[in-house]
Amino acid sequence: MAGKSPAFDKAVTDSRKLKAKPTDDELLEGTQAKFEDAEKPGSFDFKGKYKYNAWKKVHEEGITVEEAQKKYVELVEKLKSTLGFEG
Repeated sequence: MAGKSPAFDKAVTDSRKLKAKPTDDELLEGTQAKFEDAEKPGSFDFKGKYKYNAWKKVHEEGITVEEAQKKYVELVEKLKSTLGFEG
């Protein structure tokens, strides 16, 4: 797995300081940058399946970890302006 960039680490920290909670879809978009490999969830883990299927789609498109981290940084910056930021 590729190393995390300083910008990504800052975005992770900043995401915890948002004034409002992002929607599930916004959270899902950000989750895809946080791991390279994922295990398939159990039969009754519906939220886990939703996240896994979204991750699988991104993974199959061939997006690199670096690209996913860049997208996450951009997402957090967007959320900071739309949801507010306590930092």
